[in-house]
Amino acid sequence: QFTFHFQTLKDDFERTVIDDSREAGMPMEIIVGKMFKLEIWETLLSSMRIGEVAEFWCDAIHTGMYALVSRGMRRIAEGRDPLEGQKHRCGMGNMFDYHSTGYDDLDELQRTPQPLIFIMELFRVEDPSAYKRDTWAMSKEEKLAAVPVLHSEGNRLVLRREFAQAAAKYQEAVICLRNLQAKEKPWEDGWLKLENLVTPLVLNYCQCQLELGEYYEVLEHTTELLQKHNDNAKAYFKRAKAHAAVWNEREAREDFQRVAHLDPSMAAAVKKELKQLGERMRKKHVEDRKRYQGLFQSSQGV
Repeated sequence: QFTFHFQTLKDDFERTVIDDSREAGMPMEIIVGKMFKLEIWETLLSSMRIGEVAEFWCDAIHTGMYALVSRGMRRIAEGRDPLEGQKHRCGMGNMFDYHSTGYDDLDELQRTPQPLIFIMELFRVEDPSAYKRDTWAMSKEEKLAAVPVLHSEGNRLVLRREFAQAAAKYQEAVICLRNLQAKEKPWEDGWLKLENLVTPLVLNYCQCQLELGEYYEVLEHTTELLQKHNDNAKAYFKRAKAHAAVWNEREAREDFQRVAHLDPSMAAAVKKELKQLGERMRKKHVEDRKRYQGLFQSSQGV
């Protein structure tokens, strides 16, 4: 894997800058042998030493795919999916599918490929086993393979009570699966198989958030889950605990009762939670009453 900064310039009198990775605020990373659209970059970077800055002039025969490469990089810098809207075809096929890249200067390059100048600064070279790939850059097979690894790492971190780190692992696994789900038709077999993998990861993520006190996040994710799976007792249980934590007594009781109805084996746990909820609410009512009495007496004194 090469990590580098680059500038792309037109071969004109002004040396017009098309892209600058430093201005975009992020370096570029490519992996040798992974069929990167702009193959000439692999050749150029392979000729460089770490720390070297070099300038290359490339003929139009090597730069025809630059518009698509730049489009993806710009989308990433903007926080968007670089593959958004792409069809499942090769890079050249995709180029003809697009009427516009969404960027005027890149549309010009796409219509009339031309020589370009690349100024590159290579600052890191890593063995493939030494780096972690971004989710968006993974193939379908890599995403599927990453999910059980991330799930296992999350479980290990939970045992060590490192809940924030565990939540990040579960969240990354969910993102992998959601990206794959987006390419499936909702509620059909492929989509459902992925959804069955997503559900326990979301529940584990919510448990971490409960431990971290992020109760409204739990409410958001469990409610979203229950909109699709309204018979999931564990989701109701976690949502009930979050409601209880933020003093939503009625909602908490309703969710706990649903848990006991859906899964009688959880009845003992529900009974314990309802008892604790009742005690907390009684204590809160006493404290509130004292507070209001104090305010009333203060106002009478004034």
